[in-house]
Amino acid sequence: MAKEIISTPDAPTSPFYSQGVRVGAHVYVSGTVGVDVRSGVLAGDTIQEQTRQALANCEAILKAGGATLDDVVEVGVLLTRPEDFPGLNEEYARWFPSAPPTRYVAKLGVEFPGILVSIRMTAVTG
Repeated sequence: MAKEIISTPDAPTSPFYSQGVRVGAHVYVSGTVGVDVRSGVLAGDTIQEQTRQALANCEAILKAGGATLDDVVEVGVLLTRPEDFPGLNEEYARWFPSAPPTRYVAKLGVEFPGILVSIRMTAVTG
C-alpha cells in the first residue's frame, strides 16, 4: 500500500519529518508543538495555550489527510514539565469531551526553549 505525505501550511513544518503520512485508512500525525503558524511563535507561555495550539495544528494536519478528530484512535503526548499534567488535561478534555481515544503521556526527552508540549496522533478513516 502506497504512502501519501501530508502537508499543510496551517501547521508547523520541518525539513526533518513529514507533518503527517496517510497509508490506506490510517493517518499518522507527527509530534506537533504549540506554534501559531500565522505569527511563527509559540501560542503562549502556559500549558493550556500551547496544548490548545498543538491540538489545532494536529487537527489541521488531520484535515489535510482527510481525517477529523472523531477519527483519532491514539494520542501521544510529551510534556516538558510533568507538573503541567493537570493543565494539559484541562485543555485536552475540551477537545475530546466523550469517548476519547487511547493516550499516553511521557516526559519530553529533548529540551527546546519555551516548548511545553508535543502531541502526535493516529487516526483511522472510513
